[in-house]
Amino acid sequence: MVRALARGVFQYPLPPRIISYAAVAGKKEGEGPMGACFDRIEPDAHFGQDTWEKAESTMQRQTVLLALEKCGMEESQLSCICAGDLINQCTGSTYGLRPLEIPFLGIYGACSTMAEGLLTASLLAASGVGEYTAAVTSSHFSTAERQFRFPLAYGGQRPPTAQWTCTASGAVILRQPEEEPERASGLFVTGCCIGTIVDLGVTDANHMGAAMAPAAAHTIVRYLQATGTQPSFYDAIITGDLGCIGSELVCDLVMKQGYDINGVHQDCGAMMFDPKTQDTHAGGSGCGCSASLLCGHFLPMLQDRTYRRILFAATGALMSPTASQQGESIPGISHLVEICVSEPAFHNAEKWEPKHF
Repeated sequence: MVRALARGVFQYPLPPRIISYAAVAGKKEGEGPMGACFDRIEPDAHFGQDTWEKAESTMQRQTVLLALEKCGMEESQLSCICAGDLINQCTGSTYGLRPLEIPFLGIYGACSTMAEGLLTASLLAASGVGEYTAAVTSSHFSTAERQFRFPLAYGGQRPPTAQWTCTASGAVILRQPEEEPERASGLFVTGCCIGTIVDLGVTDANHMGAAMAPAAAHTIVRYLQATGTQPSFYDAIITGDLGCIGSELVCDLVMKQGYDINGVHQDCGAMMFDPKTQDTHAGGSGCGCSASLLCGHFLPMLQDRTYRRILFAATGALMSPTASQQGESIPGISHLVEICVSEPAFHNAEKWEPKHF
């Protein structure tokens, strides 16, 4: 069951529960300030494969299997998996998950894919499509460079606004809403906001933060307005990978609409690397950036009750190399999910307001 609050904004009176999650990252990500939070760090960028694309597929499959292992499940128990990546036709996901034979929905939201996948998987879980659903995404530095910019051997100089595509993956497994929610405890997806395309005319493919920040601001404000909440109601409002520059922009844009998120805003792109020692310029990017930090850092903080309620607004630049070469601007998108931790005492079987427990 879903309760619509505004166009594209809804909450779950009976929310799907997150029962497992996993994060896998590459060597550079493991050497950064967030390295300790990942379940697995792979020192071999090829993941034992002979191409970068096969490497990303292997990484994504490993992440799904690790999430299943952590909750003692088999892949045959999943009713559906929502997956995507940055490679053409989402082949990182399709080839990676092909051996698992899980009913598959391929999605593309660029770097917003983890939020889009979690949103979609939660809707499927709430609709009763099956007891368990999942969401996963990934990115790989070398596949993204080949896809969107230049071959690695080209050695082009990166401007200060450029971000470093993360080699990382995150997976989440959901269980359909409990019939007796007053007895349930754990992590729940309690609300979502489907993003709208926002395009302010940015054309620089090396300035993703500027292209995506307006979409993130638009989505965050829509959710705050629809739920009647203030930023201080949340322990953290997390954006996907705006990086150091885009993080400042989104705070300014939200402030202009009457909300101050400076005290609770965190950005996965700004968190992933140490720009002084790792030469990543404006920070991290890629589908796997926000996915791995959601699963490796923020969900564990909810699990141990350091946080009780977060908004996760992953951000994506809906560009293609062809469109950029034709002079098109870069549209941005940001999807949002609200995730809460709950104890049985906070629930009421007949009327449960997620934003007020």
